[in-house]
Amino acid sequence: MTLKELFDIAKLQLQDLTDLDTPDFRLEQAELLKEDDIWEIVVSYLVEDTNKNTIPSAALTSEHHFQRVFKKIRIDKDKNVVGFYMYDSRK
Repeated sequence: MTLKELFDIAKLQLQDLTDLDTPDFRLEQAELLKEDDIWEIVVSYLVEDTNKNTIPSAALTSEHHFQRVFKKIRIDKDKNVVGFYMYDSRK
């Protein structure tokens, strides 16, 4: 599978997890796990920040109202998503 194919599969699966029209999907990482014959990829995208600052002066700043989330996805050789995980880069 190509990186583009992996990315397209991930975008299709993740599209419904964000309310944004343009969630700015990004392929961050990809690795073929040869023992399992599975691709493990990390994709990031934007979601609306539900923890917005409630300080009145925050409205005057250029603070973004979005946050980038990262998800680890496993895709098998038949292009099926077989795993979906929270991703923590500190591991």
